[in-house]
Parts: sequence; structure tokens; C-alpha cells
Amino acid sequence: MNHRPTTLERAYQLAESGECASVSDIKKRLMAEHYTDVQGQLYGSAVTTALRKLTEKAAATRTASGGPD
Repeated sequence: MNHRPTTLERAYQLAESGECASVSDIKKRLMAEHYTDVQGQLYGSAVTTALRKLTEKAAATRTASGGPD
């Protein structure tokens, strides 16, 4: 039995992983992965602010550890 994360769960996974540099990149990736209602699920300042902060933290961590920009 495969568990596919919800749209919101996957968005947080992508933000924390550093695979996406912005909320816009996360939305594009989710659509490419065939998630539905991406715009509706990631709507609102609280969600977008949280995702933005996570992407910034992941980028800073990657830079501090000497990883690619």
C-alpha cells in the first residue's frame, strides 16, 4: 500500500528538502507531480510565508554546508 502525501504535506517536504527555491517553484513541482488544487491548497499568507521561510532555511543550510547554490 503506497501512501501519497497530501498536497500540503508534499509542499512542506519540497520546501524543507531544498529542492525548490521558492513557493512558485513548489507550486510548479506539485503540478508536474499531478497534484490537484495546488493554488487552492497553498493559498493564504500563513501557508506561503511558512513555505518561504522553509525554502530560505534549506538554502541557507545548503550554502553553509558547502552544497550547491
